[in-house]
Amino acid sequence: MSDLPGYTLGAHLRDHWLACLLGVAACAGLLVVLPTLGVTMHGALFATGLVAACFAGAGIWNYARTARYWRDVAAMVEQAGRACEIPALLDEPLFLAGRVAHGALEGIAQAASRENADLLQDQRAYSRYIELWIHEVKTPLAAAKLVLASMHGPEAATLKSEVERIESQVDQALYAARSATVANDYAIREVGLLDAAREAVKRNAHLLIGHQVEVGFDVAEGLTVLADWPWLVFCLQQVVVNAAKYDARAITFAARVEEAGTPRGRTVLVVADDGCGIPAADMPRVFERGFTGQVGRAHGSATGMGLYLVRTLCEQMGLGVSIASEEGIGTEVSFSFPHDRRKQASYALADAKT
Repeated sequence: MSDLPGYTLGAHLRDHWLACLLGVAACAGLLVVLPTLGVTMHGALFATGLVAACFAGAGIWNYARTARYWRDVAAMVEQAGRACEIPALLDEPLFLAGRVAHGALEGIAQAASRENADLLQDQRAYSRYIELWIHEVKTPLAAAKLVLASMHGPEAATLKSEVERIESQVDQALYAARSATVANDYAIREVGLLDAAREAVKRNAHLLIGHQVEVGFDVAEGLTVLADWPWLVFCLQQVVVNAAKYDARAITFAARVEEAGTPRGRTVLVVADDGCGIPAADMPRVFERGFTGQVGRAHGSATGMGLYLVRTLCEQMGLGVSIASEEGIGTEVSFSFPHDRRKQASYALADAKT
């Protein structure tokens, strides 16, 4: 990954070619001058060899300490997670050029740390603004839903569907704002998997009815998983909304238990639809932020945030999520819920410390 040039012996000699040339010239001069001063050839050779050995020893020592430092720098550039960590992981070198470079790295790291702190503060302020804005928007939405509850007919059904879409987009904006920071307003506990699936469908009932989508459940009553209820419902909503938008006529929730009683024990929920599917070329990028793909661009209403948020929130909860799709056949999104409570506790503890 690093673009730093390798600090090899050949590179070192090329960089110090003038010093090497002067050393060779000095040794050659001794061989010429010493015999003219009455020194025997054996004496001249011994003196020249001694000087050459001193030159070579000093050069090798200088190369060794310089190369060690710059190789450490290159390794830290490859391994360190943030630029501000690099100077702290390096020992200050003894040679002058290295000390100057080390001081410059420390200055750059401090500047990067200040910039990161400023960016984080701005990000948190923006997230607070978004959350406040969403809180204000939810009030008129709730009022609109109360008014629509007493209305009937095709126009009322259309309005109810549109209000559901607005609520879905508002919730997506909220989770997008929170995903930019380390969200800590979630609690991992046992939740009913069938109840969560039904709630995701209920919140988009008018959208599903409007698109004539049938929903089936193959999830055992009383089956529980470890997750955060609001986050899990939101993730399932995103999958349901995507299926309805992309021409599905049927959505099925199916759950199974795998490797029960082992450290790898898990419950898997598969949400399958018979929609238009995802082109194979788009599959590697479906969880990327802002990626809409060929299908999203064709439908014109994709934001590229839904599946990105699903993956982000699942990672926060310690869940696995994967997707399989075939163009023209349909799509399956699988959620994996580990049974090991200690693993879930470790996720919650890590996020609490962050």
